[in-house]
Amino acid sequence: MPRPEIAIRSARTADVRRIRELVQPLAESRVLVSKEWVSYYEGVQEFRVAEVDGEVAGCGALHVMWEDLAEIRTLAVAQELLGSGVGSTLLSALLDDARELGVRRIFCLTFETEFFGRHGFSEIEGQAVDPEVYAELLRSYDEGVAEFLDLERVKPNTLGNTRMLRLL
Repeated sequence: MPRPEIAIRSARTADVRRIRELVQPLAESRVLVSKEWVSYYEGVQEFRVAEVDGEVAGCGALHVMWEDLAEIRTLAVAQELLGSGVGSTLLSALLDDARELGVRRIFCLTFETEFFGRHGFSEIEGQAVDPEVYAELLRSYDEGVAEFLDLERVKPNTLGNTRMLRLL
């Protein structure tokens, strides 16, 4: 597949409908966690979108969890553009955002281990934070943090996913 011209930009509230359209089939097949509309609007500032031919063709979010730790979330690409570089370009932009924020460890929970492995992520076992940080993160209401902590209450949504980490 020829590599399309890809433009990455910060998401806007007007992009939320398209972001949800990109995520919906992946949520239905349990590849990504389904979210309520309000969650997308609340987190729109965390998202980047990829445009191809002026249309939003992919999305991804960077969610800061701690001083040096963030999560790549909701990385999705239009089905017809899989393998075209849209996902890699988005991930690269999100990693640049992490560097700019001073984050040095990037977490993801994924079925796409080959994709993330090609981008420097490695599978992890156990906890990636100190016990003191773990105790603080337990206070979060965010489901993604619960997934990172591997809490029992999120197990049905995360069965088969692999926990991966990349150091910047």
